[in-house]
Amino acid sequence: MSTDSQTVILVAGPLQVRGTSSYTLRLAELLPDYGYFPVIVTPDLVSLPEEARPKCPIYEHLLLSSPLFRPLISSLVAQDAAAHKPSLVHIQSRHALTFGFTLANRLNLPCIVTIHDHDVALPRMLAACQPKLKRIIAVSSSVKDNLISARSLNEDLITVIHSGVIIPDLVDNSEVLGGRRIPVVGTAGRLEESKGFPYFINAARRVLDAGNDVEFLIAGSGPEERKLRALARKLDLTRHLTFITNLPDFRSAIGAMDIFCLPSLMQGLGTVMLEAMSLGRPVIATGVGGITSIVHNNETGLVIPPSDTDALAERIMELIQDPIRARAIGSAGRQQVIEGFNATQMVERTASNYQAAIC
Repeated sequence: MSTDSQTVILVAGPLQVRGTSSYTLRLAELLPDYGYFPVIVTPDLVSLPEEARPKCPIYEHLLLSSPLFRPLISSLVAQDAAAHKPSLVHIQSRHALTFGFTLANRLNLPCIVTIHDHDVALPRMLAACQPKLKRIIAVSSSVKDNLISARSLNEDLITVIHSGVIIPDLVDNSEVLGGRRIPVVGTAGRLEESKGFPYFINAARRVLDAGNDVEFLIAGSGPEERKLRALARKLDLTRHLTFITNLPDFRSAIGAMDIFCLPSLMQGLGTVMLEAMSLGRPVIATGVGGITSIVHNNETGLVIPPSDTDALAERIMELIQDPIRARAIGSAGRQQVIEGFNATQMVERTASNYQAAIC
């Protein structure tokens, strides 16, 4: 650590292979380039593969989420954090709000909060945390609009900084739907109800029933995995649909796909979708939340209504039948991510907000 660096405590929820955790990991990786030394505090690190863990100090306290033990754990974490002489607490998501504010108060430090999703209770929770709260980072304009709709927050506190991804320098998507193998249509993310994966599985059945020879892929793990596997068996998809779990990240799985689908019912932005776009994969996504700030229909991707199995199946078949168009959409999407959603831009703007909060 440079003697000129200032320490920032990144208070995270459970670290997993998912978009919100990727946000924390990118900050931990790149903040030293901007003069900040990150220290991570999390209640659960076990679900994050060893090779995906950052090199900065990480304090795992399994009882952080327990109201019963929180006072004791708060004291222990505060002692650990104080040893690094921090200047700021950056709360990484709404799941870490309660403990993050407790830690900021114990250390008498200013704090910043990043919000990734929509929750009607958030404006009230955040309003109660001033004056320690110096800045709220919303990952999309949609998330910001949700925060200010309750009129309990000072709009000047909120800034939009899109989540960013590491973008490979060279991508050749000429093999997307190249005809040398069976097309692979996939999705990825935390397997939870809000992500709409049953609509993807039902769409797969419709695509196959229409006579298309296609393989389907779901990458990720989570509480809905058993139900999703049961649905795949019920629809007789086990020979055509593969589940991949326990990945260090989603990039290798996305690289095996020709088309990426994001059937979310709610979405703050869509970091995994940005990963797919950065690799030149054409995306089909629901027009919810912050997705519409990235995916412009028929230009940088295809937009469908949420909960619409038929629309998803139809758009999948459109791209399969027109590989040239699919590759053009993939290239346009990649350019969109390069220009506005790369990790370097995200961390640079976040570091600027750190400086303003500390001063």
